[in-house]
Amino acid sequence: MADLLRMGWFRSVHLKSLDAREQRTLLSARNTLIRRLKDIENSVRGLLRGFGIRLPLALRLKWEAKVKEAIAGHSALSETLEPLLVARRVLREQVAVLDEKVRDAVKEDPVCRRMMTVPGVGSIVALTYRAAVDDPARFTSSKTVGACFGLTPRRYQSGESDRVGAISRVGDASVRVALFEAAHVMLTRSSKWSSLKVWAMKLAMRRGAKRAKVALARKLAVILHRMWRTETDFRFSAAA
Repeated sequence: MADLLRMGWFRSVHLKSLDAREQRTLLSARNTLIRRLKDIENSVRGLLRGFGIRLPLALRLKWEAKVKEAIAGHSALSETLEPLLVARRVLREQVAVLDEKVRDAVKEDPVCRRMMTVPGVGSIVALTYRAAVDDPARFTSSKTVGACFGLTPRRYQSGESDRVGAISRVGDASVRVALFEAAHVMLTRSSKWSSLKVWAMKLAMRRGAKRAKVALARKLAVILHRMWRTETDFRFSAAA
């Protein structure tokens, strides 16, 4: 087996630490609740459409109030949907409980706090990345982290062609989702400017917002690893 590993026929598998496994369990439990929450919301929307009632798509804080407003006067419909609304309420409460646990975990972790100096990187993104990487020393180069999480493009080569396709999407999907979210927040919501954001904005103007976010997510994977290894905070003026 040692010879097979040495010749590159098999890859060694990283055994996650207890801390990483506990962090992943917390994040997975939270994601499960959020999926169930969305399932209920989609079910309610579908049931309402059967009565010609359509809820606005961008609806978060006043979702339940809008549903009750839409079904006012429909007593049978109100009675049928009430258990779903109660279940949604309970799920939201439990998501808040786990969100608090995530914040507590991040608060006591210097690695996560350092990652959160990057605009767009919040507690969920930081803990997701930390739990997935676990040991930064297992990557000999920061540049290889993006490939590990499927953020590098596939390459298609044949006798006469050599083209680059979409990202590979191999590895941990939750990390890709987290880094895409961080990239989106940096580009669209964060008021803090950095050389990294300037680079991504220029790329968005040339290649489109979607490609810019993918490229920015890939760079964030590299930068977060480098910050972890060097124990340094995000440098706003560093070259992208």
